Amino acid sequence: MKRRVIMAGLAAGVLLASFTGAFDHAAAQDYPTRPITLIVPYPPGGGVDIMGRLVGQRLAAVLGQQVVIENRAGAGGMIGTRDIAKAAPDGYTLGMMLTGISLSPNTGYDINKDFTPIGIVASTPIFIVANPQFPAKTLADIIALAKKEPGKLSAGTPPAPTINFFAAKLFNLTAGVDIATVTYKGTGPLTNDLLGNHVPFGFNTIPAAVSNVQAGQLRAIAVTGPQRSAALPEVPTAAEAGLPGFEVVQYYGVTAPAGVPRPIVERLNGALRKILADDEFKKRLIADGSDPTPSTSDEYGANIRREEAKWAELVKKLGLKLE
Repeated sequence: MKRRVIMAGLAAGVLLASFTGAFDHAAAQDYPTRPITLIVPYPPGGGVDIMGRLVGQRLAAVLGQQVVIENRAGAGGMIGTRDIAKAAPDGYTLGMMLTGISLSPNTGYDINKDFTPIGIVASTPIFIVANPQFPAKTLADIIALAKKEPGKLSAGTPPAPTINFFAAKLFNLTAGVDIATVTYKGTGPLTNDLLGNHVPFGFNTIPAAVSNVQAGQLRAIAVTGPQRSAALPEVPTAAEAGLPGFEVVQYYGVTAPAGVPRPIVERLNGALRKILADDEFKKRLIADGSDPTPSTSDEYGANIRREEAKWAELVKKLGLKLE
């Protein structure tokens, strides 16, 4: 009798799993049937916002549904990211994410448990960029100026826990200088203050600043990637400019809340990869200073774990207190 009950329970479990799998597959076949929200956890005008709007526009064309961009800025991206994590796992709320957003102790989410990675869109180094009136013309000039007057020089960055902020701290460590950080809500406000000479130089994303550099309104001093940017090939890498070992790359990716059915994840990942295979889209990313970086969902998950561990080690090493 007991064996029959167990067997019946197993059969019911198999039937339920089959039904659930079939339901998920059917849902993915129909998906999407209504507009999708893409949350950008930063203010308008910054690098993440620019990337989110580029991706959203093309996702809409591939998926056949409107993609609505919602900027939910605050707390270095944590407020909007928290909203992504708390959304229904049905594929209708997505997020434009950056590396490093889980390192504060009060995030309210677990980067490895509360999200479903969809795929990487692009990678980009950080710009070390200055107002034209800033006397330092090269990386060596900045280092010399900082060593001449320790603690007096300041650089603008978005707030912790953004990669830009960590890049500024890593710069201090690598160059052996003490440059104060002035934090902004995002790369958009930072760019505005660089243009107004309210902060002399900063660690900005290339998409947020490239047009101003090309127009001569800002001066690019170095890029933090392993090679020069195709958007501004005349700008040296930090290593070429005399600071070997200083390398920072930012990854832009699309995520969703944890629990999104695998068929929908694969549908979205396929849409992203289709976008990234388009020559015009690739040219647009490259022109904005980003490298197209297609990936699978699993590859993006591995990238998140690797990058978060890297920056967590820096936070621990420097004893940074993140809010």
